[in-house]
This record gives sequence, C-alpha cells and structure tokens, in this order.
Amino acid sequence: MTASPAVRPYRSEDGPALDDICVRTAHNGQDSRPHYVDPGVFPATFAAPYVHLEPELAFVLDDGQGQAVGYILGTADTGRFAEAFRTEWLPLVADRYPAPPEPPRTPDEEIARLLHRPERMVVPELAAYPAHLHIDLLPEWQGGGHGRRLMRTFLEALHGRGVPAVHLAMGTANTRARAFYGRVGFRELDVPGPGATTYLGRATEEADRL
Repeated sequence: MTASPAVRPYRSEDGPALDDICVRTAHNGQDSRPHYVDPGVFPATFAAPYVHLEPELAFVLDDGQGQAVGYILGTADTGRFAEAFRTEWLPLVADRYPAPPEPPRTPDEEIARLLHRPERMVVPELAAYPAHLHIDLLPEWQGGGHGRRLMRTFLEALHGRGVPAVHLAMGTANTRARAFYGRVGFRELDVPGPGATTYLGRATEEADRL
C-alpha cells in the first residue's frame, strides 16, 4: 500500500532532491534551468547551507514513497546564520562559484554575488523578526494544502524554541507566492529600498490555526 504524502524532518539523503526542487522553482517560482548556465548556484545559496548549518529546522514534503517533493528550511537567528554561512559554508562552495566581478555581468554572476554576500541577510528593520525561511514545492505539488502544512510545521518548531517571529524575502514578481504567504498570515514589512524584493513577516504563535 502506498503511504499518503506527509511532512517529515529532513534526512541527509534528501539533499539531491532538495537541490533539484530549488533549481526547478528558483526563477520566480519557475524552472531556472532555461535561464542560467549553472543553476546549481541557487541551491548552493538558498537551500544547501541551511541543511548543512541548521538541519534541525529543515522539513520536507514526502510523496509517500520516500521522495522529497517540497521543503521548508531556515534559521532561528539570521545574524548568527549569516556569520556561520561566511565562515563554515562559503569555503565549501567558493571554488565552484567564485566571487563575480563588480558589477556582475550575467544572471549566474548575479546569484553568485548573493552567495558571497551573506551579510545581506541581516536587515536592521527586521530585527523583531530574527528567524527567516525558504519554502518551495514542485509545481505538481502546489495548491493542495501541502505548503500550509510545511509552514505550520516550521512555525511550530520556531515557536517551540522561543523564537517570536520570522521573515522571508521574495521576488516581487512572484505574485502567486505572495498570495500564498498572505493566506498563511504573512504581512508586508517596510524595508527601505528593497528593489525587486518584497519582505514579509509574521509571528510564530498560533501556527496551529493554519
């Protein structure tokens, strides 16, 4: 009998699946492969460092057969995470994705620039929202309530650690994601000069109401 899809903690063997999910959803929610020479720069920046540094805050949507088809991951303390990103994570990937010239010349170099600037995560206006997260599901697994279940699991984990609030940064062009975040209680946060990025946040309490 095939088991039902379920949210479970991340396991080390999920790493390749998380990388694939990240690549296939990184271009404003769409597949990044047609737009980047080496889209592996996305999971190196936005997925793999989280499961390397804080695997206890990584959860996946299991399709019922052991395969991860979505994930939510993040950190309880953005400032501490940015420091660990530079000292512990960046040395592991800098050879494959070196720091680009300024200004970056290609889409790949734009993302590599983010990889080499982890301090960008620390935004003073977000101090009341010390945690942050990333959530992605493969397109065929979106819209079925799975994202809500992942979000509930992550928020409850943060709340259990005494973390009061969480934020996320999303591409403003990703209107579908913005609608989802609104449905799960996130509101827009005022950050000066956000460019093409929108910042959203919410308290971690009352996650059981999602």
